Amino acid sequence: MYEQFYGLREKPFSLTPDTEYFYRYGGHQEALNVLLVALRNGEGFVRVTGEVGTGKTLLCRQMLKILQDDCETVYLPNPLLTPLELYQAIAHELQLEMPKEASVQQLHQGIFAELVRLKGLKRPLVVLIDEAQAMPYRSLEALRLLSNLETEKEKLLHIYFFAQPEFDQRLEEHNLRQLRQRITFSYRLTTLQREELAAYLKHRLEVAGLRGSELFSPSAVALLYQGSQGIPRIVNLLAHKALLVGYGKGRRHIERSMVLAAIRDTTGITVPRRFRLPPFVFEFSMVMLVAVMTLMIWGALR
Repeated sequence: MYEQFYGLREKPFSLTPDTEYFYRYGGHQEALNVLLVALRNGEGFVRVTGEVGTGKTLLCRQMLKILQDDCETVYLPNPLLTPLELYQAIAHELQLEMPKEASVQQLHQGIFAELVRLKGLKRPLVVLIDEAQAMPYRSLEALRLLSNLETEKEKLLHIYFFAQPEFDQRLEEHNLRQLRQRITFSYRLTTLQREELAAYLKHRLEVAGLRGSELFSPSAVALLYQGSQGIPRIVNLLAHKALLVGYGKGRRHIERSMVLAAIRDTTGITVPRRFRLPPFVFEFSMVMLVAVMTLMIWGALR
């Protein structure tokens, strides 16, 4: 809608994870470093947790992009799988020829044979699981058992969990203690820092085709940070709405008032305190409105 107006090829703040827009801000860069170091050290299990909207899925897809040349990868975006469905999904991603009615044991053996083959090619297998906090207990246990497929010197399988903080709480359960002990590398995703936000906006706008001056004013960026608290998904949502407001007003430079309008239009986002009307102002306004209407009615009856 507003792309041509701002000189863009496409919408820069889509909520769909797109690795072309991946920005290596502090939190995401540190998470990538942890994941790559864990792989180089031959660790079997790694977890990355973060609140809703901090970019776990985007990070997961970026890792797939980084690993594709040197590793065999399996991406599981839906963790709600039984152990049989889990093994079937892995076998399918590895393009293994297995009987349709293959049992868990048969699938287990087929995956092991493929792991040995990949080891000979020096292509480790990395399984990336998104939304891991929703994975059933029995499937988590099936993953742990699958990780037992290793040689005396190295792991044949590497499993990366990307999950909300509830996953940490689940791992504290007694029946998951064996899995918990095997997770040697962990990272908790942080939000964008205030000083990173302007660069984040600039990066996404340039990827979308913007050329020239800054689109968001410094005061607009400051308010955008206050409203979003640095959560990338909320930043994208508010920035997109602010561009819509600017487009509607025919303004090619986004000011603070446009971001404020975006915040007020978004359910669940708190308007910063200094932009809220005190209760007595609202009450005074209502009293004045009633008084004016009373005078108008009284004048009409005279």
